[in-house]
Amino acid sequence: MINTINLFSKKFRRTIFTMVEVGYDEDKLGRSYDIINMAAIVINILIGFLITFDNLASSYGTIFNHLEAITVAFFGIDYVLRIYTATFKYPNETELVAIIKYVTSFSGIIDLISFIPYYLPFFFPGGAVAFRIFRVMRIFKLFRVNAYYDSLNVITEVIRGKAQQLLSSIFIIVMLMVSASLCMYSVEHEAQPEVFDNALTGIWWAASTLLTVGYGDIYPITPLGKALGVVITFIGVGAVAIPTGIISAGFVEQYSKFKSISDQAGERDIHFIKVDLEDTDACIGHRISELSLPRNIIVAAIQRADDIIVPRGDVILQKNDSIIMGAESFKSNWNVSLKEIELKETHPWTNQMIKDLDMSRQTFIVSIRRDDKTIIPRGDLELQAGDIIVLYTRAYIKDAKSISI
Repeated sequence: MINTINLFSKKFRRTIFTMVEVGYDEDKLGRSYDIINMAAIVINILIGFLITFDNLASSYGTIFNHLEAITVAFFGIDYVLRIYTATFKYPNETELVAIIKYVTSFSGIIDLISFIPYYLPFFFPGGAVAFRIFRVMRIFKLFRVNAYYDSLNVITEVIRGKAQQLLSSIFIIVMLMVSASLCMYSVEHEAQPEVFDNALTGIWWAASTLLTVGYGDIYPITPLGKALGVVITFIGVGAVAIPTGIISAGFVEQYSKFKSISDQAGERDIHFIKVDLEDTDACIGHRISELSLPRNIIVAAIQRADDIIVPRGDVILQKNDSIIMGAESFKSNWNVSLKEIELKETHPWTNQMIKDLDMSRQTFIVSIRRDDKTIIPRGDLELQAGDIIVLYTRAYIKDAKSISI
Protein backbone atom coordinates (compact mmCIF):
# COMPACT_ATOMS: atom_id res chain seq x y z
CA MET A 1 0.00 0.00 0.00
CA ILE A 2 2.80 2.39 0.95
CA ASN A 3 4.71 1.56 -2.23
CA THR A 4 1.58 2.26 -4.29
CA ILE A 5 1.15 5.64 -2.60
CA ASN A 6 4.82 6.50 -3.13
CA LEU A 7 4.58 5.48 -6.79
CA PHE A 8 1.47 7.59 -7.28
CA SER A 9 3.13 10.56 -5.53
CA LYS A 10 6.23 10.28 -7.70
CA LYS A 11 4.14 10.00 -10.86
CA PHE A 12 2.06 13.00 -9.80
CA ARG A 13 5.19 15.08 -9.14
CA ARG A 14 6.61 14.03 -12.50
CA THR A 15 3.38 15.18 -14.18
CA ILE A 16 3.59 18.53 -12.37
CA PHE A 17 7.25 18.89 -13.39
CA THR A 18 6.54 18.29 -17.08
CA MET A 19 3.69 20.81 -16.80
CA VAL A 20 5.67 23.69 -15.26
CA GLU A 21 8.69 23.16 -17.49
CA VAL A 22 8.64 24.33 -21.11
CA GLY A 23 6.34 21.93 -22.94
CA TYR A 24 6.34 20.68 -26.52
CA ASP A 25 3.51 20.90 -29.02
CA GLU A 26 2.11 17.40 -28.37
CA ASP A 27 2.01 17.98 -24.61
CA LYS A 28 -1.33 19.78 -24.31
CA LEU A 29 -1.13 20.21 -20.53
CA GLY A 30 2.41 21.64 -20.66
CA ARG A 31 1.68 23.95 -23.58
CA SER A 32 -1.51 25.20 -21.94
CA TYR A 33 0.42 25.99 -18.78
CA ASP A 34 3.09 27.79 -20.83
CA ILE A 35 0.43 29.96 -22.47
CA ILE A 36 -1.16 30.79 -19.11
CA ASN A 37 2.26 31.60 -17.64
CA MET A 38 3.17 33.92 -20.50
CA ALA A 39 -0.24 35.60 -20.37
CA ALA A 40 0.13 36.18 -16.62
CA ILE A 41 3.58 37.73 -17.11
CA VAL A 42 2.42 40.06 -19.89
CA ILE A 43 -0.78 41.08 -18.04
CA ASN A 44 1.10 41.76 -14.82
CA ILE A 45 3.73 43.93 -16.50
CA LEU A 46 1.07 45.72 -18.56
CA ILE A 47 -0.91 46.56 -15.42
CA GLY A 48 2.25 47.98 -13.86
CA PHE A 49 2.39 50.50 -16.71
CA LEU A 50 -1.31 51.26 -17.08
CA ILE A 51 -1.85 51.93 -13.39
CA THR A 52 0.59 54.87 -13.57
CA PHE A 53 -1.96 56.81 -15.69
CA ASP A 54 -4.27 58.68 -13.32
CA ASN A 55 -7.30 58.61 -15.61
CA LEU A 56 -7.02 54.85 -16.16
CA ALA A 57 -6.30 54.20 -12.50
CA SER A 58 -9.41 56.13 -11.42
CA SER A 59 -11.66 54.35 -13.95
CA TYR A 60 -10.26 50.81 -13.91
CA GLY A 61 -8.25 50.76 -10.69
CA THR A 62 -10.37 48.01 -9.12
CA ILE A 63 -10.02 45.77 -12.18
CA PHE A 64 -6.28 46.40 -12.27
CA ASN A 65 -5.95 45.48 -8.60
CA HIS A 66 -7.92 42.25 -9.05
CA LEU A 67 -5.91 41.23 -12.10
CA GLU A 68 -2.67 42.02 -10.30
CA ALA A 69 -3.73 39.93 -7.31
CA ILE A 70 -4.62 36.98 -9.56
CA THR A 71 -1.38 37.07 -11.57
CA VAL A 72 0.79 37.48 -8.46
CA ALA A 73 -1.02 34.55 -6.82
CA PHE A 74 -0.29 32.51 -9.94
CA PHE A 75 3.41 33.43 -9.66
CA GLY A 76 3.38 32.26 -6.06
CA ILE A 77 1.76 28.94 -6.93
CA ASP A 78 4.22 28.50 -9.79
CA TYR A 79 7.12 29.07 -7.38
CA VAL A 80 5.78 26.47 -4.92
CA LEU A 81 5.28 23.92 -7.73
CA ARG A 82 8.84 24.43 -8.95
CA ILE A 83 10.16 23.84 -5.43
CA TYR A 84 7.91 20.75 -5.16
CA THR A 85 9.40 19.30 -8.37
CA ALA A 86 12.99 20.56 -8.01
CA THR A 87 14.26 17.00 -7.54
CA PHE A 88 13.34 16.25 -11.18
CA LYS A 89 15.13 19.37 -12.39
CA TYR A 90 18.30 18.20 -10.63
CA PRO A 91 17.95 14.38 -10.71
CA ASN A 92 21.52 13.75 -9.53
CA GLU A 93 21.02 15.67 -6.27
CA THR A 94 19.16 14.93 -3.06
CA GLU A 95 15.78 16.60 -2.65
CA LEU A 96 17.09 19.23 -0.20
CA VAL A 97 20.09 20.09 -2.38
CA ALA A 98 17.84 20.26 -5.47
CA ILE A 99 15.53 22.74 -3.70
CA ILE A 100 18.48 24.87 -2.58
CA LYS A 101 19.90 24.86 -6.10
CA TYR A 102 16.63 26.06 -7.58
CA VAL A 103 15.96 28.71 -4.90
CA THR A 104 19.45 30.19 -5.29
CA SER A 105 19.50 29.99 -9.09
CA PHE A 106 18.90 33.04 -11.27
CA SER A 107 15.49 31.79 -12.40
CA GLY A 108 14.55 30.90 -8.82
CA ILE A 109 15.40 34.40 -7.57
CA ILE A 110 13.37 35.94 -10.43
CA ASP A 111 10.40 33.72 -9.56
CA LEU A 112 10.65 34.76 -5.89
CA ILE A 113 10.84 38.51 -6.42
CA SER A 114 7.96 38.34 -8.89
CA PHE A 115 5.46 37.79 -6.07
CA ILE A 116 7.01 38.16 -2.59
CA PRO A 117 7.11 42.03 -2.49
CA TYR A 118 3.34 42.08 -3.13
CA TYR A 119 2.62 40.21 0.13
CA LEU A 120 5.26 41.77 2.38
CA PRO A 121 3.14 44.87 3.29
CA PHE A 122 0.53 42.54 4.83
CA PHE A 123 3.13 41.39 7.36
CA PHE A 124 5.12 44.64 7.65
CA PRO A 125 2.70 47.55 7.08
CA GLY A 126 5.30 50.13 8.05
CA GLY A 127 7.44 49.34 5.01
CA ALA A 128 4.66 49.45 2.43
CA VAL A 129 6.26 52.28 0.44
CA ALA A 130 9.65 50.56 0.27
CA PHE A 131 8.07 47.23 -0.68
CA ARG A 132 6.12 48.92 -3.50
CA ILE A 133 9.46 49.94 -5.00
CA PHE A 134 10.63 46.32 -4.87
CA ARG A 135 7.47 45.25 -6.69
CA VAL A 136 8.85 46.95 -9.78
CA MET A 137 11.48 44.19 -9.85
CA ARG A 138 8.84 41.74 -11.07
CA ILE A 139 9.62 43.03 -14.55
CA PHE A 140 12.54 40.58 -14.41
CA LYS A 141 9.89 37.91 -14.80
CA LEU A 142 10.10 38.75 -18.51
CA PHE A 143 13.30 36.71 -18.55
CA ARG A 144 11.01 33.69 -18.30
CA VAL A 145 9.73 34.44 -21.80
CA ASN A 146 13.27 33.82 -23.03
CA ALA A 147 12.78 30.09 -22.40
CA TYR A 148 9.88 29.82 -24.84
CA TYR A 149 11.58 31.22 -27.94
CA ASP A 150 14.81 29.96 -29.48
CA SER A 151 15.40 33.32 -31.16
CA LEU A 152 15.60 35.02 -27.76
CA ASN A 153 18.01 32.35 -26.53
CA VAL A 154 20.51 33.65 -29.07
CA ILE A 155 20.85 36.79 -26.94
CA THR A 156 21.72 34.70 -23.89
CA GLU A 157 24.21 32.62 -25.84
CA VAL A 158 25.94 35.72 -27.25
CA ILE A 159 26.27 37.39 -23.84
CA ARG A 160 27.50 34.16 -22.25
CA GLY A 161 29.99 33.50 -25.04
CA LYS A 162 31.33 37.07 -25.10
CA ALA A 163 31.29 37.61 -21.32
CA GLN A 164 35.05 38.07 -21.00
CA GLN A 165 35.26 40.59 -23.84
CA LEU A 166 32.25 42.53 -22.52
CA LEU A 167 33.73 42.69 -19.01
CA SER A 168 36.99 43.96 -20.46
CA SER A 169 35.20 46.68 -22.44
CA ILE A 170 33.18 47.72 -19.37
CA PHE A 171 36.40 47.95 -17.36
CA ILE A 172 37.87 50.25 -20.04
CA ILE A 173 34.77 52.47 -19.94
CA VAL A 174 34.91 52.71 -16.13
CA MET A 175 38.59 53.67 -16.23
CA LEU A 176 37.84 56.34 -18.85
CA MET A 177 35.02 57.72 -16.69
CA VAL A 178 37.25 57.94 -13.62
CA SER A 179 40.07 59.54 -15.58
CA ALA A 180 37.73 62.01 -17.30
CA SER A 181 36.15 62.89 -13.97
CA LEU A 182 39.45 63.66 -12.29
CA CYS A 183 40.72 65.64 -15.28
CA MET A 184 37.56 67.74 -15.58
CA TYR A 185 37.43 68.33 -11.80
CA SER A 186 41.01 69.59 -11.86
CA VAL A 187 40.31 71.98 -14.76
CA GLU A 188 36.83 73.26 -13.81
CA HIS A 189 36.78 73.26 -10.00
CA GLU A 190 38.20 76.75 -9.57
CA ALA A 191 35.97 78.25 -12.30
CA GLN A 192 32.71 76.73 -11.00
CA PRO A 193 33.26 75.18 -7.53
CA GLU A 194 29.52 74.85 -6.89
CA VAL A 195 29.15 72.61 -10.00
CA PHE A 196 32.35 70.56 -9.96
CA ASP A 197 32.54 70.43 -6.16
CA ASN A 198 34.11 66.93 -5.98
CA ALA A 199 35.27 64.01 -8.09
CA LEU A 200 31.84 62.30 -7.91
CA THR A 201 30.29 65.26 -9.69
CA GLY A 202 32.89 64.80 -12.39
CA ILE A 203 31.88 61.16 -12.71
CA TRP A 204 28.28 62.22 -13.39
CA TRP A 205 29.52 64.58 -16.10
CA ALA A 206 31.80 61.86 -17.51
CA ALA A 207 28.96 59.33 -17.61
CA SER A 208 26.56 61.72 -19.37
CA THR A 209 29.29 62.70 -21.83
CA LEU A 210 30.80 59.29 -22.56
CA LEU A 211 27.56 57.32 -22.70
CA THR A 212 25.16 59.94 -24.13
CA VAL A 213 25.29 63.30 -25.92
CA GLY A 214 25.35 65.08 -22.55
CA TYR A 215 22.58 65.84 -20.06
CA GLY A 216 23.18 69.60 -19.95
CA ASP A 217 23.08 70.26 -16.21
CA ILE A 218 26.88 70.11 -15.86
CA TYR A 219 29.24 71.37 -18.55
CA PRO A 220 32.67 73.00 -18.77
CA ILE A 221 32.98 76.78 -19.20
CA THR A 222 36.75 77.28 -19.39
CA PRO A 223 38.55 77.00 -22.76
CA LEU A 224 40.74 74.18 -21.49
CA GLY A 225 37.69 72.38 -20.05
CA LYS A 226 35.81 72.69 -23.35
CA ALA A 227 38.79 71.36 -25.30
CA LEU A 228 39.11 68.47 -22.84
CA GLY A 229 35.38 67.83 -23.18
CA VAL A 230 35.67 67.51 -26.97
CA VAL A 231 38.54 65.02 -26.65
CA ILE A 232 36.70 62.98 -24.01
CA THR A 233 33.55 62.94 -26.16
CA PHE A 234 35.48 61.53 -29.13
CA ILE A 235 37.07 58.93 -26.88
CA GLY A 236 33.64 58.09 -25.45
CA VAL A 237 32.23 57.38 -28.90
CA GLY A 238 34.99 54.83 -29.51
CA ALA A 239 34.70 53.33 -26.03
CA VAL A 240 30.94 52.79 -26.25
CA ALA A 241 31.37 51.26 -29.70
CA ILE A 242 33.53 48.46 -28.23
CA PRO A 243 30.76 46.49 -26.44
CA THR A 244 28.36 47.28 -29.28
CA GLY A 245 30.80 45.79 -31.79
CA ILE A 246 31.39 42.74 -29.56
CA ILE A 247 27.66 42.01 -29.30
CA SER A 248 27.10 42.61 -33.02
CA ALA A 249 29.98 40.30 -33.92
CA GLY A 250 28.58 37.72 -31.52
CA PHE A 251 25.21 37.78 -33.27
CA VAL A 252 26.84 37.39 -36.68
CA GLU A 253 29.03 34.57 -35.38
CA GLN A 254 26.08 32.76 -33.77
CA TYR A 255 23.88 32.92 -36.85
CA SER A 256 26.82 31.95 -39.08
CA LYS A 257 27.36 28.94 -36.84
CA PHE A 258 23.70 27.92 -37.15
CA LYS A 259 23.84 28.32 -40.93
CA SER A 260 27.08 26.35 -41.15
CA ILE A 261 25.62 23.50 -39.13
CA SER A 262 22.50 23.51 -41.29
CA ASP A 263 24.51 23.55 -44.55
CA GLN A 264 26.95 20.86 -43.49
CA ALA A 265 24.39 18.56 -41.94
CA GLY A 266 22.52 17.85 -45.16
CA GLU A 267 19.21 16.02 -45.18
CA ARG A 268 18.77 12.39 -44.32
CA ASP A 269 15.54 10.50 -44.01
CA ILE A 270 14.87 8.84 -40.68
CA HIS A 271 12.54 5.88 -40.51
CA PHE A 272 10.59 5.18 -37.33
CA ILE A 273 9.07 2.01 -35.94
CA LYS A 274 6.79 1.42 -32.97
CA VAL A 275 7.59 -1.41 -30.55
CA ASP A 276 4.99 -2.44 -27.94
CA LEU A 277 6.61 -3.92 -24.83
CA GLU A 278 5.18 -7.16 -23.42
CA ASP A 279 5.81 -9.23 -20.29
CA THR A 280 8.51 -11.31 -21.95
CA ASP A 281 10.62 -8.37 -23.16
CA ALA A 282 13.93 -8.24 -21.30
CA CYS A 283 14.16 -4.44 -21.37
CA ILE A 284 11.21 -3.96 -18.98
CA GLY A 285 12.41 -2.48 -15.70
CA HIS A 286 15.63 -1.16 -17.22
CA ARG A 287 16.64 2.43 -17.87
CA ILE A 288 17.05 3.64 -21.44
CA SER A 289 20.74 4.31 -20.76
CA GLU A 290 21.14 0.60 -19.96
CA LEU A 291 19.81 -0.62 -23.31
CA SER A 292 22.39 -2.01 -25.70
CA LEU A 293 21.17 -0.28 -28.83
CA PRO A 294 23.24 0.04 -32.00
CA ARG A 295 25.01 3.37 -32.40
CA ASN A 296 22.71 4.58 -35.19
CA ILE A 297 19.45 3.66 -33.42
CA ILE A 298 17.66 6.30 -31.34
CA VAL A 299 14.71 6.15 -28.95
CA ALA A 300 12.63 9.09 -30.19
CA ALA A 301 9.70 8.90 -27.77
CA ILE A 302 7.87 6.66 -25.32
CA GLN A 303 4.10 6.40 -25.23
CA ARG A 304 2.80 5.38 -21.81
CA ALA A 305 -1.00 5.23 -21.65
CA ASP A 306 -2.06 8.69 -22.90
CA ASP A 307 1.26 10.38 -22.08
CA ILE A 308 4.21 11.01 -24.38
CA ILE A 309 7.46 10.78 -22.39
CA VAL A 310 10.71 12.38 -23.48
CA PRO A 311 13.23 9.50 -23.54
CA ARG A 312 15.87 10.64 -21.06
CA GLY A 313 18.53 8.19 -19.98
CA ASP A 314 17.01 7.68 -16.51
CA VAL A 315 13.52 6.76 -17.79
CA ILE A 316 12.62 3.20 -16.73
CA LEU A 317 10.71 1.16 -19.28
CA GLN A 318 7.45 -0.43 -18.15
CA LYS A 319 5.05 -3.05 -19.39
CA ASN A 320 2.70 -1.85 -22.16
CA ASP A 321 5.02 1.04 -23.06
CA SER A 322 5.24 1.79 -26.76
CA ILE A 323 8.74 2.76 -27.86
CA ILE A 324 9.16 4.89 -30.97
CA MET A 325 12.58 4.06 -32.41
CA GLY A 326 14.29 5.71 -35.36
CA ALA A 327 17.20 5.00 -37.67
CA GLU A 328 18.68 6.58 -40.77
CA SER A 329 17.40 5.30 -44.06
CA PHE A 330 19.53 2.60 -45.65
CA LYS A 331 22.20 3.97 -47.98
CA SER A 332 24.87 1.71 -49.36
CA ASN A 333 26.48 0.60 -52.60
CA TRP A 334 25.63 -2.96 -51.61
CA ASN A 335 22.58 -4.09 -53.55
CA VAL A 336 20.15 -5.49 -50.98
CA SER A 337 17.01 -7.03 -52.41
CA LEU A 338 14.15 -7.92 -50.08
CA LYS A 339 11.09 -9.78 -51.25
CA GLU A 340 7.71 -10.42 -49.70
CA ILE A 341 5.57 -13.48 -50.24
CA GLU A 342 2.20 -14.50 -48.76
CA LEU A 343 1.84 -18.21 -48.04
CA LYS A 344 -1.25 -19.93 -49.33
CA GLU A 345 -2.62 -23.38 -48.55
CA THR A 346 -1.03 -24.83 -51.65
CA HIS A 347 2.42 -23.29 -51.10
CA PRO A 348 5.11 -25.92 -50.44
CA TRP A 349 6.39 -23.98 -47.37
CA THR A 350 3.01 -24.07 -45.62
CA ASN A 351 3.05 -26.21 -42.43
CA GLN A 352 6.81 -26.63 -42.74
CA MET A 353 9.45 -25.71 -40.16
CA ILE A 354 11.93 -23.08 -41.29
CA LYS A 355 14.87 -25.44 -40.78
CA ASP A 356 13.27 -27.96 -43.16
CA LEU A 357 12.67 -25.52 -46.02
CA ASP A 358 14.37 -26.18 -49.33
CA MET A 359 15.93 -22.77 -49.91
CA SER A 360 18.99 -21.48 -51.71
CA ARG A 361 22.02 -20.67 -49.56
CA GLN A 362 21.66 -17.12 -50.83
CA THR A 363 18.16 -16.86 -49.35
CA PHE A 364 17.20 -16.29 -45.72
CA ILE A 365 14.05 -15.20 -43.93
CA VAL A 366 14.18 -11.75 -42.33
CA SER A 367 10.79 -11.66 -40.57
CA ILE A 368 7.34 -13.18 -40.53
CA ARG A 369 4.07 -11.26 -40.18
CA ARG A 370 1.26 -13.35 -38.75
CA ASP A 371 -2.02 -11.57 -38.16
CA ASP A 372 -0.94 -8.26 -36.59
CA LYS A 373 2.29 -9.55 -35.06
CA THR A 374 5.84 -9.63 -36.38
CA ILE A 375 7.65 -12.87 -35.53
CA ILE A 376 11.41 -13.32 -35.47
CA PRO A 377 12.22 -16.43 -37.54
CA ARG A 378 13.53 -19.46 -35.64
CA GLY A 379 14.46 -22.85 -37.02
CA ASP A 380 11.66 -24.65 -35.17
CA LEU A 381 8.97 -22.15 -36.20
CA GLU A 382 6.26 -23.73 -38.33
CA LEU A 383 4.96 -21.57 -41.15
CA GLN A 384 1.23 -21.28 -41.64
CA ALA A 385 -1.11 -20.32 -44.43
CA GLY A 386 -1.63 -16.55 -44.44
CA ASP A 387 1.87 -15.79 -43.13
CA ILE A 388 3.65 -12.98 -44.94
CA ILE A 389 7.32 -13.83 -45.30
CA VAL A 390 9.93 -11.12 -45.76
CA LEU A 391 13.15 -12.61 -47.06
CA TYR A 392 16.44 -11.71 -48.63
CA THR A 393 17.27 -13.55 -51.80
CA ARG A 394 19.06 -13.23 -55.09
CA ALA A 395 17.10 -16.13 -56.57
CA TYR A 396 13.82 -15.92 -58.42
CA ILE A 397 10.78 -16.87 -56.32
CA LYS A 398 7.36 -17.18 -57.87
CA ASP A 399 4.66 -14.77 -56.61
CA ALA A 400 7.24 -12.83 -54.52
CA LYS A 401 7.01 -9.01 -54.49
CA SER A 402 10.05 -6.78 -54.24
CA ILE A 403 10.30 -4.44 -51.25
CA SER A 404 11.95 -1.04 -51.53
CA ILE A 405 14.35 -0.18 -48.70
